[in-house]
Formats: sequence, C-alpha cells, structure tokens
Amino acid sequence: MGRLFSRGSTPRRDVLDRQEHDELQQDVERAGCRAIAAQGERCSVDVHGVLRSVTLEPVGGAPALQAELYDGTEALTLVFLGRRRIAGIEPGRQLTAHGRVGRRDGQRIIFNPRYELSA
Repeated sequence: MGRLFSRGSTPRRDVLDRQEHDELQQDVERAGCRAIAAQGERCSVDVHGVLRSVTLEPVGGAPALQAELYDGTEALTLVFLGRRRIAGIEPGRQLTAHGRVGRRDGQRIIFNPRYELSA
C-alpha cells in the first residue's frame, strides 16, 4: 500500500479544512455578518455559519434544543428553550441567527434566536 502523501506535504484533510474555512468566511460576508470571534458579549448580533451539531438537552428541567453554529472562526451555541425539534435545524445546514450573545460555562450562547435558514 502506498503512502497518501510524501514527507513534508500537507495531508488532504487539512487542505479541505482550509478550503471549507475560506468558504465559510465568504458565506459570512455575503450574509452581511461579522465573524463570531469578533462579536462582543451582551451585544445584539447577526451571525452566520453551519450547524455542526444539534442536541436535545434540558435547561432548568425544560426541554431545550441546542445547536452548535460554526463560522470558521469560533463556535456559538443556539438554545431554543421549550423545543424538542425544529424543522430544518439539522447538522450541515447553514443559517443566519439574530440575538444577544451571552456566556454559559465559558461558551458563547444565544437563547431563543431569530433565524433564517439558507437554501
């Protein structure tokens, strides 16, 4: 079996990650948003990215759908309180979210954001 890459070359997965990162940054700009990493806390923001994960985790005993949004610079958690499922909110989907950024357990978070799904 041959080697996948020669000594000193970059593995193909790293190249794809850089390309995906660049594409995400272009999508953020096209959506008229700023990078998550550039957003301040307790500020009303517009962020755009791809959903990396969607989980159901209770918050204070109530159901809460949580989605990790990644824009190539940083991740942010979107929390939809009282929801178990939302049509279209699924991993791999791009969306733009609007809300106020806070912090929970060191992670940036937006509770009950307004959102627009990308085609």
